[in-house]
Amino acid sequence: MGTTTTAALLPTTESIGSGGMCETTERVELLLPLTSTSPSAAREFARASGCTAHTGEVLEDALLLISELVTNSVRYGKPPLLLALECADGGLRVRVRDGSSAIPRQTPSFDDDETGRGLTLLDALSDAWGVDPVDDQHGTGKSVWFELRPADGLAASA
Repeated sequence: MGTTTTAALLPTTESIGSGGMCETTERVELLLPLTSTSPSAAREFARASGCTAHTGEVLEDALLLISELVTNSVRYGKPPLLLALECADGGLRVRVRDGSSAIPRQTPSFDDDETGRGLTLLDALSDAWGVDPVDDQHGTGKSVWFELRPADGLAASA
């Protein structure tokens, strides 16, 4: 008998940071459990929730980075685990928030290492990223965020 993963969709119009929302796609959030199935649930949510007008070109990179960040939160973070997506500044802005205040560190990884590449991938694939302390309705913790913009720049008018 398998374990059921529960996740809660939390639509909101609260801004993650600077920049504006797409006029057709609202910001969405998903509250996830700290379980091994959460990265998969986060990818499915992102696939189903993304704005096709602005995020189609960056979706595959976004799914990889979402998986890495959610996995890090499951391994090293504390509840609550929250994924937030929004169209902003002509691209996609993603935030993964957990209840740990520990700031992730980029560590050297070697070819045969199975872990330790998440922040390296984040740095290589995203247009911008960062870590912010948070104190919100879910409590204290940190938010690791990234932005991806299409290479053609057409979405800059969003």
